[in-house]
Amino acid sequence: MSKFMLKASYNSDGVRGLIKEGGSKRRAVVQNMVEGMGGKLEAFYYAWGADDAFIIADLPDEKAGIALSLSVNASGAVRLTTIPLITPEEIDAAGKKRVKYKAPGA
Repeated sequence: MSKFMLKASYNSDGVRGLIKEGGSKRRAVVQNMVEGMGGKLEAFYYAWGADDAFIIADLPDEKAGIALSLSVNASGAVRLTTIPLITPEEIDAAGKKRVKYKAPGA
């Protein structure tokens, strides 16, 4: 499973829908969507500011994360930013890989 943080920002149509349906129903819709893709909803929180909701979800793989993002963004009611999350152990493993790189001008 791959873990993602999803940041949702509603446009005016999305906010009207949220007010009409309620926050709990929106969370249930997201949970059904994630579970329908073979994943698990870990957390769902609303916020105020530049982003309206923060979601943590486990999805089967990166392709599932991309598909989810494409589908939600295609609705036009929400701008979804999908951020893959990386464990400390994955950082440890990546840090052990050697990469041949030369900085510009070096």
